[in-house]
Amino acid sequence: MTSTSTSPSAPHSFQVDLRGLVDLLSHHLYSSPRVYVRELLQNAVDAITARHALDPAAEIRIRLSASGGRVTIEDSGIGLTADEAHYLLATIGRSSKRADSGDSDGDLNEQGLEATRQEFLGQFGIGLLACFVVARQIRVVTRSARDPHAAPVEWLATDDGSYTVRELPHEARPEPGTTVVLQARPGAAEWAVPAKVEELARDYGSLLPYEITFDDGEGGEPRPVTDRPAVWDRSFHTPDARRVALAGHCAQLFGFTPLDSIDLDLPVAGVRGVAYVLPEPTSPAHRAGHRVHLKGMLLTERADNLLPDWAFFVRAVLDTDTLRPTASRENLYDDETLAAVRDALGARVRGWLAELAASDPDRLAAFLQVHHLGVKSMARHDPELLGLMLPWLPFETSDGSMSLQEFAAAHTDIHFTRTVEEFRQIAPIAAAHGLGVINAGYTYDADLLALLPAVRPELKVTELDAGAVTERLDPVPTAAELALAPFLATARTRLEPQSCDVVLRAFQPVAVPALYLDDRQACQERDRTAALESADSLWSGILGALRGSAPRARLVLNHNNPLIRRIAALPDEALTGTAVESLYGQALLMSQRPLRPADSTLLNRAFLGLLEWTTHSTDDRDTPGDQK
Repeated sequence: MTSTSTSPSAPHSFQVDLRGLVDLLSHHLYSSPRVYVRELLQNAVDAITARHALDPAAEIRIRLSASGGRVTIEDSGIGLTADEAHYLLATIGRSSKRADSGDSDGDLNEQGLEATRQEFLGQFGIGLLACFVVARQIRVVTRSARDPHAAPVEWLATDDGSYTVRELPHEARPEPGTTVVLQARPGAAEWAVPAKVEELARDYGSLLPYEITFDDGEGGEPRPVTDRPAVWDRSFHTPDARRVALAGHCAQLFGFTPLDSIDLDLPVAGVRGVAYVLPEPTSPAHRAGHRVHLKGMLLTERADNLLPDWAFFVRAVLDTDTLRPTASRENLYDDETLAAVRDALGARVRGWLAELAASDPDRLAAFLQVHHLGVKSMARHDPELLGLMLPWLPFETSDGSMSLQEFAAAHTDIHFTRTVEEFRQIAPIAAAHGLGVINAGYTYDADLLALLPAVRPELKVTELDAGAVTERLDPVPTAAELALAPFLATARTRLEPQSCDVVLRAFQPVAVPALYLDDRQACQERDRTAALESADSLWSGILGALRGSAPRARLVLNHNNPLIRRIAALPDEALTGTAVESLYGQALLMSQRPLRPADSTLLNRAFLGLLEWTTHSTDDRDTPGDQK
């Protein structure tokens, strides 16, 4: 036991390597020295909670101040005796809020401690030792409320790993409670500047359950640190007034004015807060940082595992008393409880969307204009939400940007392309000929279209193929096509090595001379043929047995285009073939498909052939003049 004299006891050493602990805390466990303010507030709040359990009528007081390189916090909490100071302040894993076996110093019985344990913030008992991250000396003056006859105690520790404990005269601290004074260590003075301490105290402690004040030592009135109740729990005269208050809170907290706010209220899980909808698009891959308070104390402002991944369009702030913190108390421990809360919070966001769809379509349209990608991601795994949101989700179609409901009203047979490039090539032609095509080249669109028949059974959704497009284009009169039969025969012969058929149609716009149409089956057949040509005898037999009757790619020549008519009228068959190869190459490039080696060879041959024909024609025209 410690001597009852007022003289200091012989120096003691911590039961840890203090220098190693400080290095561990500052470089490996805590992200920043700023957490020392949280430790001070946490210990004070825990002490007040324990005092309130012992004496519900006791005065509640927490005062924080900073000046001259010192940071001081005073509370009217449970306090400590001399033995408790030795036992609790010098050992990791101990805390005045714990009931350890064999400890008979406290007046709180085990049942009382169990009843109040859930009210405490801390779970790891590192306590004041963490303050050595910024302090060279820590002085604690405390008096126990459990033993009215116990004398005040001074615990004085330095960063060399030693501490002393002594009892003080009763007048040194007449009332129970604790005062902690930190003296900043060299290089850490910035963390003891009054403005910085007040900023950190507000950031960490604004939602703590007890009133906390701050004094900057300038002689003015102490300023409140806490701001309760939380804005989402306050009463407002009108919904608009609440919406304005929440928007202001979001602007102050996150730096943006939200599109809307979503209440996150899970009483069973001990969670209460609000999610703010971002006013600008953000990448689904971006991991959102949410603010989480644990029993009022800020735990983290970068919680990325709080909401489902699809809810990347919101930033949340909430308070909880059930979720577990990690060892650093700077994030949430990902366990079954968090998984259940995450699903429940996701259901709240989904319910908000359903409510907008049912009662406020204008706000829903404004939201989808910004965040349709997130909703599409969510709807892929939620059939109920898919049916709810499909009338509102925008898609790029051959009739323009519109919702699927609007598009389905005009087209019961819906075709889609898997690439943006393919859609851009076919969209003008499809629109001119009444073919309904949707661009499914964007993220999630192909998945949603595949699910569409399950929600709307009367709709038929198929991937666009060459046959569907060709059928919609106007046929050429029989007499005209018969007249062009030699030209078409030449064209088909030239493109046979490319596994491409040639057809003649009349279509809009007139400016497009040729259209290259392909589909997945045709691509697979070409790949099989290419593999067959380079395979050995065994694989040749296997691949040959897989030969199918899949449709081939098509080059559709536009009979309405004047250039096609002029090429068809050329008397030189070789020149006609070269021109057809050039049309094929131009249509292939317009489709923005990757070129195969055979296609590149054809393009080079056609280009050089046209150059050679042009130069020879010039020579032929110049020859008669030279002879004169």
